[in-house]
Amino acid sequence: MRLVECVPNISEGRRREVFEAVAAAAASVPGVTVLNVDPGAETNRTVITFVGEPEAVLEGAFRLVAKGVALIDMTGHQGAHPRIGAVDVVPFVPIAGVSMEECVALARALGERVGRELGVPVFLYEFAATAPHRRNLADIRAGEYEGLAEKLADPRWQPDYGPAEFVPRSGATVIGARKFLVAYNVNLNTTDRRLANRVAFDVREKGRKKRDAEGNVVVDERGEPVWEPGLLKSVKAVGWTIPEFGCAQVSMNLTDLDETPLHVAFDVCEERAAERGLRVTGSELVGLVPESALLAAGRHYLRRMGRSAGVPRRELLHVAVRTLGLSEVKPFDPAERIIEHRLRPPSRLASMTLREFVDELSTESPAPGGGSVAALAGALAAGLAAMVANLSHPKKGFENRQPRLEELAVRGQELKDRMLAAVDADTAAFEALLAAMRLPKGSPEEQAAREEAVTRATVAAIEVPLGVLESCQEVLGLCLEVAEIGLAASRSDAGTGAQMARAAAAGAYQNVCINLPGLADKDAARSLLARADAAFARARDLHEKAEATILAPLREAAAS
Repeated sequence: MRLVECVPNISEGRRREVFEAVAAAAASVPGVTVLNVDPGAETNRTVITFVGEPEAVLEGAFRLVAKGVALIDMTGHQGAHPRIGAVDVVPFVPIAGVSMEECVALARALGERVGRELGVPVFLYEFAATAPHRRNLADIRAGEYEGLAEKLADPRWQPDYGPAEFVPRSGATVIGARKFLVAYNVNLNTTDRRLANRVAFDVREKGRKKRDAEGNVVVDERGEPVWEPGLLKSVKAVGWTIPEFGCAQVSMNLTDLDETPLHVAFDVCEERAAERGLRVTGSELVGLVPESALLAAGRHYLRRMGRSAGVPRRELLHVAVRTLGLSEVKPFDPAERIIEHRLRPPSRLASMTLREFVDELSTESPAPGGGSVAALAGALAAGLAAMVANLSHPKKGFENRQPRLEELAVRGQELKDRMLAAVDADTAAFEALLAAMRLPKGSPEEQAAREEAVTRATVAAIEVPLGVLESCQEVLGLCLEVAEIGLAASRSDAGTGAQMARAAAAGAYQNVCINLPGLADKDAARSLLARADAAFARARDLHEKAEATILAPLREAAAS
């Protein structure tokens, strides 16, 4: 799947009928999914997030800009957020299967069309920028809407597309391509904007203007201000007050989460606020956030508590949301605000209760069947390995083993999640194979299309259980190691995990074997069988070791 995200910011956050109509314009394009519409009354601004294939997103972005320009009149606009136009900024973000260069091409295509058809001055920014001084959004927006006429008269600030003249109603639009940006606000126990600005200047990469002992701005030999850099890379920040929330905020754009993760931005704001006699009371995410950012925060805060970070994703997210105070000013619903949760297809089988799953399994329907059961057995095995590691982690006497126990728990959780996904994937692959076999074959063209569909579906029906089988080797290894270094009282749990992993491997192996004869490409079939044979042989070897080192000693101890 090729996915692009588009996150337009429009200068309207108070009239619901307007920002909903603008979002609906993007949604009117087939293939576009609107994930989030996040209005702010005080900022008088709405952040709209939508995704789709590149071509659909490009058309959705144009329709959104056209609707925004038609409905929003900047001549009377007031709001706390810096802005330069009715449709203020339109960034394209690569999500999956799409390069940054392709997003740059989308930005330029949109900019050209907006300038030509709508008569709006357009500036390109970030990776789409046409000059170094235009890369930073804050530099383009300097002077804001009120200073736009003067800016457009400057030869250095001629627009990339559209008229080089001030259009009072629409202002200008900034269009670009960037990495995933997180708009993140940290709440303070004050309503004083000046105090919030001081913290913002401490943390943002740009920092603040350097001043001498008398408080005068220090300049260089060219007469330009000298800047003292802030503490955090790839962070833009300003302080503001939001009366509807009853607090001031350090409002940040985190432009590279690899440079400055979410939790680092929060912690440093907390430290700088405390040095100024302030307290951080919570924070706010605007728009959507990648799950990885919150998982990293959850792991960070668990480790700071001295706890293992090898816990389920659900718990990691809970710890992150609670610690960051993401629900202080408005409710934070992970199902609505985490991008992967919005895009993830429903897991029909994995979300069932135990009884519902077993009841479904026991009916005359051929799916779910052995492949899904094998995947479930593997997930249970990985879960047991993680459990033993987490049980052992906080115990006295295990301090020197804690780092490795956490690694085992984290990897166990990852394998558990992979196997759980395979529970549904195996049934979906089987159902796709049945659907391919039902395709018509009356003409040569239909026969060729059917053969191609059957081949694709057969390969998928083989690859899902093969992935489970190959993962079982690693699960067995986790069970063996955690039995050795973990709590002696939990050795039977590790042993049970090993037995479940052996059963999962055998079940997955049989599902690979039964589907291979249906693959017309015999060279590919032989290659896949060789992979399956090697993985199953390794799983059996590890299982024999588990029998000798876990089960046998437990039996001997029981008899003594």
